[in-house]
Amino acid sequence: MLEKIIQMSRSQMDGSPRPVMLAIAGDSASGKTTLTKGLAQAVGEDRCLTVCVDDYHRYDRAERKSLPFTPLHPDCNYIDIVEQHLQLLALGRPILKPVYDHSVGEFTRPEYVEPKEFVIVEGLHPLATKLTRACFDVMVFLDPPEEIRYDWKIARDTGKRGYTPEQVIADLERREPESEEFIRPQRRFADLVVRFAPSLRTEPPSDTLSAEVLLRPTIQHPSLSSVLTDDNRTAMHLKIIRDKDGTPTDCLHVHGYTSTEDAQQLEKAIWEELEAPGAPPAGLGAINPGERSEPLALTQLILLYHLLQARENRGT
Repeated sequence: MLEKIIQMSRSQMDGSPRPVMLAIAGDSASGKTTLTKGLAQAVGEDRCLTVCVDDYHRYDRAERKSLPFTPLHPDCNYIDIVEQHLQLLALGRPILKPVYDHSVGEFTRPEYVEPKEFVIVEGLHPLATKLTRACFDVMVFLDPPEEIRYDWKIARDTGKRGYTPEQVIADLERREPESEEFIRPQRRFADLVVRFAPSLRTEPPSDTLSAEVLLRPTIQHPSLSSVLTDDNRTAMHLKIIRDKDGTPTDCLHVHGYTSTEDAQQLEKAIWEELEAPGAPPAGLGAINPGERSEPLALTQLILLYHLLQARENRGT
């Protein structure tokens, strides 16, 4: 099968460069771009290519008004071209990538891009098919509570894309059936499922979000036994929970109420586990200029571990 061919091709030791491929999937406004930007800055933008598969829409915003489906539907996207381009990138080859400008809802000039040491692919459909999934070393799905995602989408689309709140809400309602059918099912294929949600332990309730990271046994995760000491458990703890399908899964909970000092101490301990030189990247956890989230920073650090570990396993 095609997905097996791409996996075998990527494993061939012919001396040619093979980028480390990371997928970050999730519904609209689930935090994919924020997570991606922090990771790209952490490894160095000269070493990391980021690709948004939402650029592969078939129709622009004006054309979609007359269509019976939304961008969440596979028929609204060139999924076959996504498959081709991901294969090429996974094999270290360049692509001519389409570009969709979300600020105006139109396509612009395609870009010639070459893979770098790391390739991060984010969007609505990176885990949509067996062939796309076969291209990745690590797969992540973002799964925030729907009420949180709705707030994020309203804030983003009114602030950056020219919509009114009423238009965004109507669009969310229209998209819901396709989100249920095509986006959320990708969750089951992810190696890590990330959920940012309000903490239930603060009194009074706080708007600060905690993070839950499901560490599924599909890939090897960092050993945190030496990191999760009694001193660090105020910032994060690990427990076994039941996933949505009933499977026991390790769940790493990063507390939103942890102090910057405790979080940075934990980041340093995890960074030392990576045996990486220097200090943890300073840009982790950035949301907006001057605004930082400690749960986001620690989540990005866990994902950074997987990027560096995959590179190490490949012997590059």
